[in-house]
Amino acid sequence: MKIFREDCLGNVKSYFIKLIGCLSLGLMTFGAYGQSKKYDIVIYGGTSAGVAAALQSSRMGKSVVLIEPTNRIGGLTTGGLGQTDIGNKQAIGGISREFYENIKKYYDDPENWKWEKRSEYVDGGQTRTEEGEATMWTFEPSAALAVYKFMMDKEKIKMVYNERLNRESGVKKVNGRIESITMESGKTYKGKVYLDATYEGDLMASAGVAYAVGRESNAEYGETLNGVQANSINRALTGFVSKNAFNHNFIPGVDPYVKKGDPSSGLLPNVNEKPGLEGEGDKKIQAYCFRMCLTDHPENRIPFQKPANYDEVNYELLFRNYEARKGPIREMYSYSNTLLPWINSSMPNRKTDTNNKFGFSTDYIGKNYDYPEASYSEREKIIEDHRNYQMGLMWTLANHPRIPAEVREEASRWGTSKDEFERADGWQQQLYIREARRMVSDYVMTQKNCEALTVAEDAIGLAAYGMDSHNVQRYVDANGYVQNEGNVEAHGFKPYPISYGALVPKKEECNNLIVPICVSSTHIAFGSIRMEPVFMVLGQSAATAASLAIDANTNVQDVPYPNLREQLLKDSQRLK
Repeated sequence: MKIFREDCLGNVKSYFIKLIGCLSLGLMTFGAYGQSKKYDIVIYGGTSAGVAAALQSSRMGKSVVLIEPTNRIGGLTTGGLGQTDIGNKQAIGGISREFYENIKKYYDDPENWKWEKRSEYVDGGQTRTEEGEATMWTFEPSAALAVYKFMMDKEKIKMVYNERLNRESGVKKVNGRIESITMESGKTYKGKVYLDATYEGDLMASAGVAYAVGRESNAEYGETLNGVQANSINRALTGFVSKNAFNHNFIPGVDPYVKKGDPSSGLLPNVNEKPGLEGEGDKKIQAYCFRMCLTDHPENRIPFQKPANYDEVNYELLFRNYEARKGPIREMYSYSNTLLPWINSSMPNRKTDTNNKFGFSTDYIGKNYDYPEASYSEREKIIEDHRNYQMGLMWTLANHPRIPAEVREEASRWGTSKDEFERADGWQQQLYIREARRMVSDYVMTQKNCEALTVAEDAIGLAAYGMDSHNVQRYVDANGYVQNEGNVEAHGFKPYPISYGALVPKKEECNNLIVPICVSSTHIAFGSIRMEPVFMVLGQSAATAASLAIDANTNVQDVPYPNLREQLLKDSQRLK
């Protein structure tokens, strides 16, 4: 101020020149912070789909911003899900396959084998699917994160972390188009086309696009595997068998009441009296869990900790399931002889991708129904509740005296990994949101698509996994014992095309939004589509369509499919 004052007094002409310069600088500053930069493509959600979409946007010469609500990109792919589920991996092309090729290159480097030698690693058959394959399908979360950042560093992508959409008033629409989106912080982003790449569909919902939550009835879309599935097996439309309650259930004779045999004592936590009518719809959703990255390496293992709010009653059904067995633990279930009620899929460096198994496991059944529509603070409580449940489960299996000694001994060998996630306790922040909102558009993917009874003519990618749902609820069966309901495992069909129409809303609802995760589909069809490699495929295709819409100055619904198909094939997507 002193220098400026002396300069002004000494030279009036110079003063006015500087004053104009200061005012101009002030206006420029206001322009930078009071308004927002406009991008070609605004992507909300740094999931696997969001990352793939950002990469493709950049490669097509578009300015792009990728907004991630947390401090970590990659969603489930960097959040513990290293056992790649897809079925026929030949259905995966484009950026998705490029990612898995880069995973292989990552592990071809000896420096990335810290806790074991490359020659010592044995997986469950996922690492390679054919001789001489250039891809690798199993990986640590940290490896996936490193690969994503490596791929993104080559592109022109504006990356924004820790910004959450203002879901109440943050989406500004004019004449059916999103003009801008504003975060809780007040920061605003403008684009020509927007992509909702979140697992929850928050941007889609805030933009006024129609969506569904829960299970449709079988009658609504002519399906057989939707709605309540309180049956041991069921049949698909084309006749093949779906293993439903046959898998991931309690053994016979597990009492559901607080006091065994006494209904007046009340039901144990998270058990319903009745499941509902067979095939009828409801608002319940399949269970969530954390896909834990465990290790048995002593130097990298964090022993399972007992949560501060531990309540033994939450694990009473687990105790009773073991106590109801008639023989050895390894013979409790006809389809598996493992000691532990979880699936340990082997990852490099003596780590795992650990998932749900049997009747009482990592899935926190019945405790996620409110999640899709919950506020951010309510979601954080649900996530923490899931984490505390799962932490308590692991501690129980490793320490509780009512757990058989051989189970405790095996569980105690494992713990969370020190070198994977930001939390000191080794737990990730990303909950496995298997399903939340699903858009309802002019085209709805259904069980008929999965079984090729209906074939989409505007394919933008392939799905190749079976129709799959984790359990949805627990209930008391006709014999007075507890059972799980909602599990569906219907495999045995070929890869099938996903319609571009399932990624775009109805034109009258929004004409510049594309949704690559919460696609327009029924519960059971989404159970087949909802795989991370497919989300990357759909993210790339969504960005391709967005770019073409911008080039043609048209609505996303009006992108000519021949042009879209040509570009997708040029970029190595697989459409048949």
